[in-house]
Amino acid sequence: MKRSDKQLSTPGPLRRPRLYEQLADHISAFIEAQGLSPGERLPPERWLANELGVSRATLSRALVALEVQGRIDVRHGDGAVVRDATLGRGGLGQGLTAEHFAAHPADELRAARESVMAGIARTAAAHPDSTVRRALLEPDGTRPLLADVWRCVRRLAGPGLLAELDDAMAAALASRGLDGAGQQPDDATLLALSAAVARGDGEAAAAACHGLLQK
Repeated sequence: MKRSDKQLSTPGPLRRPRLYEQLADHISAFIEAQGLSPGERLPPERWLANELGVSRATLSRALVALEVQGRIDVRHGDGAVVRDATLGRGGLGQGLTAEHFAAHPADELRAARESVMAGIARTAAAHPDSTVRRALLEPDGTRPLLADVWRCVRRLAGPGLLAELDDAMAAALASRGLDGAGQQPDDATLLALSAAVARGDGEAAAAACHGLLQK
């Protein structure tokens, strides 16, 4: 076959980092440059947004990403606080681990995690600050991704037993190459979940989680 006749697959579209991802990297570099120690606070969100020239919603999403990375804790009333990088996240390594679920079939584990996610989504929808809910989960014009949406839902729900269960089950699925966060449900399902949490409808948010991880 001549080279010119060979069928070539396309490399696919180039993925550009979203603004909040770039912002998270920028803030992480700021923490390093300022030599901020664990327990020290970042400047107030309103000040940061003005200085960086971004919206409060974009800044909130960047802080969620940094919280998931273990760089900061976002505390109600205290703002964003630098974390000790040597500490693990949530309950993993301290209580529940992926090994607790190693013997369970994948389909059963997915269904169990969806039930846990439903409880977390219901709790997130009950977050008392509607402005924060909307800032984190109202559409921003880009395609919704499960990993992004779920980070925001988890941020709103806060820590607790359900969060530990979610972490452990996600790790158990990932250890088998079945990480639910690596899948991409249809956009309508994710938009329904985001909208329900944003408007504070806990039952609709919980309902949107059923079938979220099924192939």
